[in-house]
Order: sequence, then C-alpha cells, then structure tokens
Amino acid sequence: MSGPVIKCENVYKIFGANAEKMLKDSNGNVDAKTFQENGCIVGVNNASFEVAKGEMLVVMGLSGSGKSTLLRCISRLTDATGGKIFIEGQDLLQLNNKDLIDLRRNKMGMVFQSFALLPHKTVVENIAFPLQIKGVKTEYSISKAMDMVKLVGLDGRENYFPRELSGGQQQRVGIARSLAVEPDIWFLDEPFSALDPLIRKEMQDEFLRLQEKLQKTIMFITHDFDEALKLADRIAIMKDGIIEQLDTPANIVLNPATEYVRKFTEEVPREKVLLIEDIMDKTKDNLGDLKVSKDEIIENVAEKILTQEKSVAVVDNNNDIIGSINPAKIINTVFGGRKNNI
Repeated sequence: MSGPVIKCENVYKIFGANAEKMLKDSNGNVDAKTFQENGCIVGVNNASFEVAKGEMLVVMGLSGSGKSTLLRCISRLTDATGGKIFIEGQDLLQLNNKDLIDLRRNKMGMVFQSFALLPHKTVVENIAFPLQIKGVKTEYSISKAMDMVKLVGLDGRENYFPRELSGGQQQRVGIARSLAVEPDIWFLDEPFSALDPLIRKEMQDEFLRLQEKLQKTIMFITHDFDEALKLADRIAIMKDGIIEQLDTPANIVLNPATEYVRKFTEEVPREKVLLIEDIMDKTKDNLGDLKVSKDEIIENVAEKILTQEKSVAVVDNNNDIIGSINPAKIINTVFGGRKNNI
C-alpha cells in the first residue's frame, strides 16, 4: 500500500460550549489564552503530520500537552473540532458508527496505561475476549490467544487470573490482547508508565523485539524522553496542544527547533543516542587505519576513536568509506551540548 497509514491535516480539538464557533471565527489562528478567557480549553492546536506503514511515531510532552487528546482524536474516541484525519486513505470523520466500529475492531489495537483486564477471566480468556466479541469461534480464539501468550513470554501463566500477576505481566496481557485482533495500526498511551524502572526497561526491550517481528504502524504516547529516544523512528514533541517539532531522535537532539525542545534535549547523553553517521564529516582525507561503521552508536566506539591521532574512516554496510570522524568531534558532541554545570 502506498501513501501514509495515518494522515492528519490541521487537526484541532477544543473543549467548551462555543468551541466550534470560536475556531471558525479564528480562521485557524488559535491562541490558547484567548480561548481560555472565553471558556474554552485547547487540547490539540493545528496538528498536521503523516505516519508511514511500519513506522513508530512517539508523541511526547508533559502532562496536559495534548498528546493523549491527539491519540483519542485519531482513534475517534473523541471527535476533532476541526481538520481532517485519514486512516489508510479513509476519511475517519465521515465514517458512520458501524464503519467506525468495524475499523476499530479490525484495524486498530489500543493499549492504555491502566491494564483494564477482566478480573474474573484468566490470562488466555482475557486475550481471547476481543476475538470472541468479533464473533470468532471459541476454539480458534483460544488457540490464537495461546499464540499471543507465547509471543509476549507468558507461557505457563495462561491460566492465572490478573490478581496473580505482577504489574509487568499484566501489561503483557494487555499488549497480547490488543495484538490478538492483528491490528495494522497500534495506539499505545503511556503503556509502561505505571511500571517500576527495571520492569519498564524490560517491557521497552520486549516491545522493540515485538515491533521488529510484527512491523506495525504505531503511535506511542509517553512523557519520558529517554523512552521516546529508545523506541521512536520519529518523535513529535507537544506543548500546549501544538507539535513543536517532529523529527528523528538524532535531529531533535542535534537541532532542536524551539527553546522548549532544547530544554528537553540538554540533559540527554548524546553518545547513547547518536550514531556515527549523524556526526561524521564527508571528507575522506588524512585517515588513519581504524574504520568504524556508520551505524555504530557513538558510546560503543568513542574510546577507540579518542586514542587515534588521525581522523577515523567511516564505512557503510559494503565496507566502502563514506566519510570520516575526528577525535575532537567526539569530544565536542559528547560534552559540547551539555549544560555547563562547572
């Protein structure tokens, strides 16, 4: 399929009795403060973007930035006040209730911060439940649910009840349940934020493993910048309903578009995020013997590069030299972007 899986054009969500009239009168120039003085709250302010097939777009921002509201508009759990939303070319806002329910049941999977498991059903019954709602025969739904149990690493716990599981295990059941219907599009709203840090890291690793295997089109909401950097193909940073910047993790760290975005990035350990390719020079002169891959994370090769007197050759997957990196560039990248706390 060509074209984006999700496409938003000038999407607004404004809460309040006279929201639609105010939006119309503003000609799209929505000032949150003016709207607030008139009894309206701006949730999403002129959001336009696309998500490609198999891409993971992470939407992040602090509490109240509009990220969950945006997700709810795109899944049409809430109706946008203005703009257009297309899912695989279908105009979401024009769908009737029946078509909308079909789309949600067959195309979309959703995972929220609260696991919302049914306490009286076992793990496998919880996972099979959405299939049974769709009218799938019990035998097939249980068999499919067992496949999902294995996929998320809960073998041997399929007959446990939710109360017998840890938080991380419950979250895995939530993920398995949303995957059972084989959604093309997956919406995840802060799915790991209720977990303690160690389990959260495990779940992130597990999630990346699943995505490599399944190649879903994903919108993932978080307020944790480290989580965004770890998971995202691209990151959208929101503030007061506005998308301040939408870019690759490397570009957001290297070229923050606004002061707000820069504040997010200044504490980031760049060497853990950026690849050699992100900071290499195109020149190929005066090279030493050492070669490094363009795809290496800086942290993994920094020590080797810093022991060199000459520039180091950067090679592509065919071992052809495509650029160089100077030891001074490593020092500048690792320490140059930090706050000066001295």
